Parts: sequence; C-alpha cells; structure tokens
Amino acid sequence: MSGAVCEICPHRCRIGEGQAGFCGARVCRDGRVVCGNYGWLTAVALDPVEKKPLARFHPGSRVLSVGSYGCNLRCPFCQNYEISMTRRRETGMIYVPPRALAAKAAETVPQGNIGLAFTYNEPLISYEYVRDCAKLNRANGLLNILVTNGYVCEGPLRELLPLIDAMNIDLKSFSAEFYRKIAGGLEDVKRTIEISARAGCHVEVTTLIVPGENDSPDEMRRLSSWLAGVDPEIPLHVTRFFPRYKMADRAPTPVADVYALAAAARESLRHVYEGNC
Repeated sequence: MSGAVCEICPHRCRIGEGQAGFCGARVCRDGRVVCGNYGWLTAVALDPVEKKPLARFHPGSRVLSVGSYGCNLRCPFCQNYEISMTRRRETGMIYVPPRALAAKAAETVPQGNIGLAFTYNEPLISYEYVRDCAKLNRANGLLNILVTNGYVCEGPLRELLPLIDAMNIDLKSFSAEFYRKIAGGLEDVKRTIEISARAGCHVEVTTLIVPGENDSPDEMRRLSSWLAGVDPEIPLHVTRFFPRYKMADRAPTPVADVYALAAAARESLRHVYEGNC
C-alpha cells in the first residue's frame, strides 16, 4: 500500500496517497503526511481566558481563540461536533496564514488580548499550523494556549511544549474502557498531562461529567488522587454535560452531581471549579 504513517497521535494512521487519516485533517501528499487543514479556520473570537477554561492563568484577560476542523477522538457527547466531526474544507471556512493570525493577535492587544488560544476542535492534529503560529506569536511577545484532548504522541508534544505557555487538557474519564469507546487511550492522556506539567507549562484539566458514564464518586476520587500525585496545584474543572450530538436524548448533568463530584475532588486537589452550573 502506498502512503505514509502519521506520527502525531497514537492512532498512527497509515494514510494512502491523497487520503485523510482518522482525524480527517491529516492527509498524505507525495508520500508525506501533512496538515490538510493548515490555516483553514472555522472560528475566530476574542474570548475571556476563563472560557478556555483557565481559572489561574492571567485571570481577567482575553485571548484570540481560533479553531479549524477535525478530531482524533469520537466522543458521542461532543459539544463542538459541527466542526470537530467535519472531514473537509467547507463553505464558510476562512484561510488565515500564520503571519496574518499573529498580526491579528498583536492588533487586539489594546482590547485586552494576551495571545493566541488554539481551541474549539482538536488543535494538535493541526500540529504544523499551531507550531508556525506559536513561533510568530511568541516573537511578538504574546502567549500561546492549547485546549486539547491530550491524545498526542510524546515526540510532537515535547517539540511543541517550549512554545506553549498554558494548556487545558481534557481528562474525560479515569477508565480505560471509557477511552476505548471514544477511540482514545487513558494512559496516553495521562502521559500528556504529566509531561506538560513537569515541563513547566501551566496546566489545567477539565472533566465533563456525563450521566451514567463517568459520574461515580469513586472514579472522581481516583482521578483527582492521581492528578494530585502529578501536582496538587493543578486546577481541575468539573463541568456539566448538556445534550448534544449522539447524546441529544440524554438529560443534562444534575447540578447537585457536579457539586458533589467537585467536593470529592477537593479531597485531593487544592483548586477545583464547577463549570456550566
């Protein structure tokens, strides 16, 4: 079979010439895997940094937030499925090369902008674009933020980390079986959190509580205890699920459950936040 192997995430897709990998964003051209969504944005917004969510990184600031399309996981509860599950460039997307995006970030500093946040869909499948934009943004004296599912190979992660100032990493569950259902790997995400935190990057973690899936106090205690073993100062966002995508028939997470699970997490962690309550 002609093609090449993608080395960005643990799927390590073997992609045929002219085809896309599992994420829909990485494609094989001339025998090489490249970023097929390079520069193609589905969303650009100047957001409060707390919306990422980052509770303890430049609070009160704003950040120019951008997203593209595609994802390397398959969460049936995806809150941004309209772009994460898109597999090709579509009408309405805009092409923004790195220099233009870095310039836009600099232009919005008077509006309270501190830099760039790569978010909305999974940014690490756009590895080359994130890297190129982050270099230019850093040269302008601004900050770089990643909002990611953390399902990435160690090599690309370590190469990118010197350019990244803060990350919010999804830890969707503390169950390997849960991660198998969404085409990911718990140990891979745990490794990303450990490497990033120990590299000196500001790390915050988010767990979306899906009723009947990852909402047991025992699981939350195991998750938060492990996270405290990495660093008890890592903030954890315990957030509320709303019916979306393939789980549109589910009820939202009861607010009382979110508060109870956050209380369980506080047995191990110093900074725990309830989200979307």
